Amino acid sequence: MARTIAIGEQDFSKIIEKDCFYVDKTNFIKQWWENGDTVTLITRPRRFGKTLTMRMVEQFYSIRYAGRKNLFENLSIWKEEKYRRLQGTYPVIFLSFANVKANNYKDAREGIIQEIADVYDQNVYLLNDQKVTDHEREVFYKVNESMSDMTAARSLLRLSSLLFKYYNQRVIILLDEYDTPMQEAYVNGYWEKLVGFIRGLFNAAFKTNPYLERGIMTGITRISKESIFSDLNNPVSATVTSRKYETAFGFTECEVFQALEEYQLLDQADKVRQWYDGFRIGACDSIYNPWSITQFLDNREIKPYWANTSSNRLVTKLIRKSDVSTKLIMEELLQGNSFYTSMDEDVIYADLDTKKSAMWSLLLASGYLKVLQTVKNRRGKTEYELSLTNMEAVSVFDEMVTGWFSSSRLSYSDFSDALVSGDKKFMNEYMNAIAMETFSYFDTGVEFLESKRPENFYHGFVLGIIADLRGIYKVTSNRESGEGRYDVLLEPYEPETDDGIILEFKVFNPKKDSCLEDTVKTAIRQIIDKKYALILGTKCGWDKIRIYGFAFRGKEVLIDGGYLREYER
Repeated sequence: MARTIAIGEQDFSKIIEKDCFYVDKTNFIKQWWENGDTVTLITRPRRFGKTLTMRMVEQFYSIRYAGRKNLFENLSIWKEEKYRRLQGTYPVIFLSFANVKANNYKDAREGIIQEIADVYDQNVYLLNDQKVTDHEREVFYKVNESMSDMTAARSLLRLSSLLFKYYNQRVIILLDEYDTPMQEAYVNGYWEKLVGFIRGLFNAAFKTNPYLERGIMTGITRISKESIFSDLNNPVSATVTSRKYETAFGFTECEVFQALEEYQLLDQADKVRQWYDGFRIGACDSIYNPWSITQFLDNREIKPYWANTSSNRLVTKLIRKSDVSTKLIMEELLQGNSFYTSMDEDVIYADLDTKKSAMWSLLLASGYLKVLQTVKNRRGKTEYELSLTNMEAVSVFDEMVTGWFSSSRLSYSDFSDALVSGDKKFMNEYMNAIAMETFSYFDTGVEFLESKRPENFYHGFVLGIIADLRGIYKVTSNRESGEGRYDVLLEPYEPETDDGIILEFKVFNPKKDSCLEDTVKTAIRQIIDKKYALILGTKCGWDKIRIYGFAFRGKEVLIDGGYLREYER
């Protein structure tokens, strides 16, 4: 009989005691211990089993679980006498920052402090030790919701000291989801404040702590050493491109197929592979997202389960702020293509606003992208070939790209429908309405400044607003055709029934144009004069090509155009 699936349960002991579905990952304990690294940072995409694995490590080593050998007796780690003797022999400090999601520094700091205070409450029995001094008791009680930054910074060090004194054994510190508050800090604009606070805490807990035996931190991103790890002499990192622990998080194909067999779902193996396989960790290029697999086993339905596991606020913010060339790459990715880029796996938050490579690093770490191969360019620098990970990632990524417009009371599919049907009146009404709702001063620029290229913003905006046409059209942008490079071209997959469409964007230039009508005429004339329609003419027929000029002035938009044949008379 197939085991019960406990969706969302992250307590290792409960899963084992209730004989719930579990893929044995206890070999990680041996791998980690024998590597001998003092501090290990492990980064994996969200919902990749990080918390469950950290709880497993805690319950294996913690003295609190010394009498719970039954949790491991039927698992791979119990095969070796050495590890049977290790179980339950260390004091362990376990913290998680997973729920520290605040829109301001005060609340974020309070969330972290509350997590530390809770750990102190769990260890209040230490004060019963006669070896504890009055000063240590006084400092212990200072660790509460109102403690100072200095007290907070040294709190884990002091707790380590008390545990060492009580057990005569150095401690293991486990910090799960260490980067969650920092992602929130970047999104909400208090990054610099939080970094200073976090750096002091990490330095005292993981570097200058003489009572530390080992430490593990998990998260999604490897934040640059200059930001928070400069005092740690660089913890050993196991990222998605590292071979360390490459099968310890996520499911291998063998593990997935064994699960499908247990639940009599082997007939769905091909669909499961298409939707949930594709994560590449180290040299292993067939890793599955465990959250999606367990959801599928429980629901027996193929769909994007990963989509509902996080707000994706940071990634969404970066997509919205990205320039037109980045949006073009996103369009290529959604059409199943790959691209090459150089990047550093360290995520430098200060660079996210200015360096495209920083965004690709984040998307890779987050699991949306995978590395197909690495190559050396002509300058000897490593470049990564990246693509979307699998069908589920395509679905989630597509939602985020098009979701830019979801906050509007207007449905972006209405604009797509109007564009396909040629309803210029509605196109103009819609675009002007949504411009008033969503365009800002800094997006569009009030004045025409060639160096700022506000046209790029409008270009990227329209690309997003027609994203749902990908099933009907092959959407390309900024490609050569005729005697120039068009802005957007929509090539129908069924040219017998659907028209080909060309879009050209122009921003009002007061030095050349007296009104928006002049600007839109310039856009249409450019399509004709540059012969952008050549590529469509041979595929759709010249009578089935429509051209549109988009003229923008701040939040004001004018769209005009029609069939190419009407302009060539």
